[in-house]
Amino acid sequence: MHKNQAVSRGMFRFLLANVNTGSRSCWDVLMATKSGHWSQGLLAAMNDVTAVVDSDDKLVVIKDKYPKAKYHFLVMPRRKIPSLKHVTKTDLDLLRHMQKKGEEIAERANKELQFRFGYHAVPSMSHLHMHVISQDFNSPFLKTKKHWNSFTTQYFVDSHSVIKNVEETGQWSPDVQDADKLLKQNLRCHVCKKEFDTIPSLKVHIVLHDVTKPSHTKS
Repeated sequence: MHKNQAVSRGMFRFLLANVNTGSRSCWDVLMATKSGHWSQGLLAAMNDVTAVVDSDDKLVVIKDKYPKAKYHFLVMPRRKIPSLKHVTKTDLDLLRHMQKKGEEIAERANKELQFRFGYHAVPSMSHLHMHVISQDFNSPFLKTKKHWNSFTTQYFVDSHSVIKNVEETGQWSPDVQDADKLLKQNLRCHVCKKEFDTIPSLKVHIVLHDVTKPSHTKS
């Protein structure tokens, strides 16, 4: 056997045994070694026909590969914009279009559930993307305090707030202090703010809340 083949097979066996599939797959890691860091994966996902759910001449919408709720999508511009830090007033129409597209996707996915639309203050993935996420948080991929707090604290910046900030200042000027501390906060229910020690106990509690839109609330 050729030496390089032996090394490749050995690496593959190592990845199969050690990669945590709850966050990234073996395939993701293998591709990262060939095409760059895993944080660049969104650009590739935009061309993945199995992930894309909608698109137009300005945007692409994909399903989040590891959704943190029953419905979780990412709205991304076709134009390369690394993050909110690179957004200016010239991008306001794009930001508004992203918000509108997100609302359309949410309505199409489920007319009854509440959704939020926004950005992580410090995104882990490169390329601007807006999250469209249902508020049931019913997903096996939601496993850690970091996962939870990234969507239920000030770490998650509402899309309308971003648009208003850019309108007023000409750029995104985050007022989120100590973002890392937000991810380490105690677990709190996003509806009633009750604290919990573990994600499993929090998940059991969440289902007790009605997270449908007011017009669909059961009497």
